[in-house]
Amino acid sequence: MNGKTVVITGGNGGIGKETSKEIARRGARVILACRNLETAKKARDEIVAETNNQNVIVKKLDLSSQESIREFAAEIIRSEPRLDVLLHNAGMAANKIQMTEDNIELTMATNHFGPFLLTHLLIDLLKKSAPSRVVVVASELYRLVSLNLDNINPTRTWFVPRLYYISKYANICFTKELARQLDGTGVTANCLHPGLVDTGIWESAPAVFRWPLKLVVKTLFKTPVQGCKTSVYVACSEEVEGVTGKYFSDCKEKRLSRGANDENKAKKLWELSENLVNLKPTDPRIY
Repeated sequence: MNGKTVVITGGNGGIGKETSKEIARRGARVILACRNLETAKKARDEIVAETNNQNVIVKKLDLSSQESIREFAAEIIRSEPRLDVLLHNAGMAANKIQMTEDNIELTMATNHFGPFLLTHLLIDLLKKSAPSRVVVVASELYRLVSLNLDNINPTRTWFVPRLYYISKYANICFTKELARQLDGTGVTANCLHPGLVDTGIWESAPAVFRWPLKLVVKTLFKTPVQGCKTSVYVACSEEVEGVTGKYFSDCKEKRLSRGANDENKAKKLWELSENLVNLKPTDPRIY
């Protein structure tokens, strides 16, 4: 990865920090795109100390805010001559319905609509740097839900944590359609399941769910060090060069459900997402 630049969202903790560490160890310029600058700077110092790679920097990014996404993208375009990998790692699971400043449900805004907008805004730099990669951290939990395109920005739900599962389903559909639209550009798009990983993402869950989850997590889940392996593989491996539109788990391609492979569903989600992220006529387009 010498000479390559990688943007990693949520690179200040959990899988993201371990992924950032491994990619920095391979010699890349790593940009930690994080909401919490204090923890991001601590993560940067830790990564630099462990990898001896001084080329690790921190930039502010709140994926739940379209204003923040636009400011971050503008800064990357201004300061970076190339972008070889855009790794959408950041994710969150809200414990109650919260609407963002853009009137989008918080979990969906952070996990799907934010990455959707950021990819659009950085696509020209990715094309300029081709061969380059977009990597999306999804989850096998998508299999527990369906994707209701009539309610992609929910204001109520009977079980709020399921919105995390829905956002992961959306990640996969987005990646599949992104790969289709990028065909022939030299930019690939793939998504992955990191495994069930103890990242602390469920710490905000209601206590009735949190304590049983904690027992299961500590007993059966991977550590972040183990969980970052597929992210690093899809972002860096020569074996994935030119591969696009695929879903990986344990560093191997894995089959998706029929629904997640539905091209019409992916196209409809794309159209709905374009409206909700308020794409402007002057914004870059994928195709």
